[in-house]
Amino acid sequence: MPPRFFGLVLPYIGRFYPVGMERAVILFDNDCGFCRWSLSKILAWDRHGRLRPVGLQGPQADDLLKGMDPERKRASWHLVARDGRTYSGGQAVAHLARLLPGGAPIAVLAGAVPRTTDRAYRWVARHRDRLGRALGERACSVDPAKQASASAL
Repeated sequence: MPPRFFGLVLPYIGRFYPVGMERAVILFDNDCGFCRWSLSKILAWDRHGRLRPVGLQGPQADDLLKGMDPERKRASWHLVARDGRTYSGGQAVAHLARLLPGGAPIAVLAGAVPRTTDRAYRWVARHRDRLGRALGERACSVDPAKQASASAL
């Protein structure tokens, strides 16, 4: 819910979020080079610092995804919005795009064709090892957590 002043909706300023978490959390497979590389590109796009990356293998992921079946948890990436709602896989694309500068057209497209977005995500997820090999070891050795902490300064 955006802040209000005498009934008028006010825009968010900087990194202030009045409700829920300060930033949305993007949960990713830290053991996957392609996943780390992809996330590094998303975090570079996130100039306003609206995302906080968390590896699925860590205890923070367990806390954020409490109650989620372990198989479902490992099956894809997840976005935990500031209001606490969790979106996964292709379903999360539109929500993620809305958080990124200039991401509105992607959000509209992903929201308009959710089944196609999910199918595209599942295709990428099934081929992530092959895509990672194509990018090469150097590209896939990035550490998004270090990138995120450097951009938060």
